[in-house]
This record gives sequence, C-alpha cells and structure tokens, in this order.
Amino acid sequence: MTEFTIRIPDDRYQRLKQLAESRQTSLNRLFDEMATLLLTEQDVRTRLALRQGRGSAEGLLRALDGLDALDDRES
Repeated sequence: MTEFTIRIPDDRYQRLKQLAESRQTSLNRLFDEMATLLLTEQDVRTRLALRQGRGSAEGLLRALDGLDALDDRES
C-alpha cells in the first residue's frame, strides 16, 4: 500500500472530515472511495469510446447500467 500527502484548503478538509464522519468512515476510506469512483468513471469512458468505434449499442447500455449500479451503492 502506498502512502502520500495532499495539500488542500483547511475549509475543504473540514468539509471532507464532516462528510467522512456522516458516512461513519475514515478520511482514508473516503479518499479511497473517491479514487475508486474516479477510476471507474475513466474506465467506463474508455470502454464507451472503444465500443463506439465498434458500434455496440448493447455494450453502451451495459456500461450505463453499471454506472446506475454505482450510483445505487452510493445512495
């Protein structure tokens, strides 16, 4: 596992800390979840771009269903 330091404004740190507390999780876990969502979004965009070139409407719908499932997990 890699450890790194980030610099963010104090007010944003406080808001993120409150968000983590409201979700009953740690800041580390919150950042891990955010990173996972961003990487998943990028993966979906890459897959959509590849499938668009192949003209797969079914693939597009499956990818969109995957995004809906991610949203449902966050709710």
